[in-house]
Amino acid sequence: MKLRLFAAALMSASLLSAADSAPDRLKAATSAFKEVMGIPDRSIPQELLAKAECVIIVPDLKKGAFIFGAQYGKGFATCRKDSGVSWSAPGSVRLEGGSVGFQIGGTETDIFMLIMNKKGMERLLSTKFTLGGEAAAAAGPVGRTTQAETDAAMTAEILTWSRSRGLFAGISLKGSTLRQDDDWNKELYGKAITNKEIITKDTAAPAAASELMGELNRFSSRK
Repeated sequence: MKLRLFAAALMSASLLSAADSAPDRLKAATSAFKEVMGIPDRSIPQELLAKAECVIIVPDLKKGAFIFGAQYGKGFATCRKDSGVSWSAPGSVRLEGGSVGFQIGGTETDIFMLIMNKKGMERLLSTKFTLGGEAAAAAGPVGRTTQAETDAAMTAEILTWSRSRGLFAGISLKGSTLRQDDDWNKELYGKAITNKEIITKDTAAPAAASELMGELNRFSSRK
């Protein structure tokens, strides 16, 4: 047990040290989203994006394992404004999870999530929640889905996808924890501010987020 805890501590330190700046990660999130949506047959279905209340992008989720598996990523969440047409300024989030195993090695994966209803949005705006625990989450469909697939997907509060080494697919993130990242919010907005304040109080988006907001508006219009 002590060995596992020690290995977990080393892994966490390694993953945390890999994080770059908030503006750099916003650029990475934008690039990941553009690349995924650039292939319509293998993208997040636009009909789901149009219905989603919030979008979460965690680029380059770090995964590694040495006796104790771990994953850690920092990204951004944005939700519909009251009009339902445009998107809020992005709040910073951390996605964390772990599993015991005997793998050695690591990978980087882009994670995408859609929050499909107001209840899921309320969970996002809390300090912390667990996917598949407090919030019902499911692997999202890919590409030009049938209506039946879309209807089935709509029963979940949160839909999740991953992209690794060019492969894009729905993925289960059950047991992973999502929480706001206070440090990056302070870096982006120049003061201590919560995701709830950013998303619900019409906070002006930082310049580094302008391209991401434009891409979201392009692919998720409700007009």
